[in-house]
Amino acid sequence: MTASVTEPFGPLEPFVHPALFYRDEQEYLDATVPFVREGLEAGEPVAVAVPGKNLALIRDALGDAAGAVRLLDMQEAGRNPGRIIPGVLRAFADAQPAGRRVRIIGEPIWAGRSDTEYPACVQHEALINAAFRGRTATILCPYDVERLPDHVVADAYATHPTVIPSGSRAEQDSEAYAPGAVVDRYNEPLAPVPDALTFAFDSDSLSQARHVAVGEAARLGLVGVKLDDLALATAELTTNSVVHGGGSGVLRVWPEDGFVVCEVRDGGRLADILAGRKPVPRDQRGGRGLLLVNLIADLVRVHRGDEGTTVRCWFAR
Repeated sequence: MTASVTEPFGPLEPFVHPALFYRDEQEYLDATVPFVREGLEAGEPVAVAVPGKNLALIRDALGDAAGAVRLLDMQEAGRNPGRIIPGVLRAFADAQPAGRRVRIIGEPIWAGRSDTEYPACVQHEALINAAFRGRTATILCPYDVERLPDHVVADAYATHPTVIPSGSRAEQDSEAYAPGAVVDRYNEPLAPVPDALTFAFDSDSLSQARHVAVGEAARLGLVGVKLDDLALATAELTTNSVVHGGGSGVLRVWPEDGFVVCEVRDGGRLADILAGRKPVPRDQRGGRGLLLVNLIADLVRVHRGDEGTTVRCWFAR
């Protein structure tokens, strides 16, 4: 079975989260550049996190004003969609004075995102509404309706309370807005695991589980920092399974399309829909395991079910 979300998506104000639909570079610039300039003129901190090609377009169009904007290539900063809220959006917003409106352009979904990545992308867009509810922020999310599939555009209506149609700058309410339903719908069982190294672990074999995972990843061609990242992710996830997931779990490691994939499955119930996607207060003990995994992995997919939780991580070889 698949678990449903437990946290409601309440009123967003003063948070504003429109989807911007565009068909070409000119429509893109006609909407994004004034959005940035209006923020700067109002004294609002502004960040732009979009794919590299679009980032260059905005930077060039802004001219000297680009120096006042935080510019990030989303293909790098947001390669793992689970990293975007804590590592890009909240990292920027939380660094600003309390109560001051921030203005961000975030484009996490672009043509070329894989089918494996997309469920994490669309869940990210839905979860922004919970992560920023009540915050003084505006996050504009562009969608290339010429190059993105129809179902992606349809999902954008469900994950954004307002939309800006192609060729317009006027926001309109989205009658399809239903972020909780999107989180549930894409909380789908992960694809069956191919032939993979499999290791059952408990509290007495945590160290062995990490060594098994590292040894297999190295055999499959993972080296250097990526191998260190996989070791850290394995240690965090297996420890979480022992502490919060019923005391034991199953570890799997296998190769897949230029990546080494590490999966940990246990009998725990991951009830917090923002687990791993929100910053943790400095004085809080624990709660950083899945967040750390999101920050270091190239992709993280999570399936929350009534029978347990599966976390699958990809590391580029």
